[in-house]
Amino acid sequence: MGSKTVDEAGTHTGTDAKRDEEDVQLTKDGDTAADQADAEVYQDDEQEHLDSGDSAGSAAGGSGVGQGAAAVVSAGLGIVSLTGSWVGTVASARQEITGQLEMQAAGNASVATQLQALYGDAWQATALWGGLFAVAALIVGVVVLVRPAFGNPDRVQAPWIKSVAWAGVSLGVIGLLLAALKYSGVLLSVPSAG
Repeated sequence: MGSKTVDEAGTHTGTDAKRDEEDVQLTKDGDTAADQADAEVYQDDEQEHLDSGDSAGSAAGGSGVGQGAAAVVSAGLGIVSLTGSWVGTVASARQEITGQLEMQAAGNASVATQLQALYGDAWQATALWGGLFAVAALIVGVVVLVRPAFGNPDRVQAPWIKSVAWAGVSLGVIGLLLAALKYSGVLLSVPSAG
């Protein structure tokens, strides 16, 4: 602790005795200089860990940014499966053109065949693409929801990520159901020729 000077009689000088009493008092309070330095180092380490954006956590289990982005993608794909996509529109128009060409080549086809070629096949192409987007929404949403089971068990997934992923899964299920109903003809089937 402090250096002690001893006179010939073996007693401490007044200044050293006072310094020793201060050291003993600091030790009793637990506030020695070493303890204070350790506490400051610990606080600095904690602050550096927080300021670095949890880089150690990113290496171990990801920061959650990727999971959040995937959850939003899942919800977006679910919405596209319900509202339609550019790809589905192009596929439907292509199928209509193909149907028109088949009708011209066939010459005299029945009304039911013409309706199926011009309307039904295009409707099924739209349903098929909607179903593909719904399946993609389901897969991405489920992957986001089960991802924490394969990562760092101490890392908790943010509630908003779970909510958005569940929305994507729900929209995917609805989109897949509607696509199946459209493709099978249960929902807005080809009009009858009679």
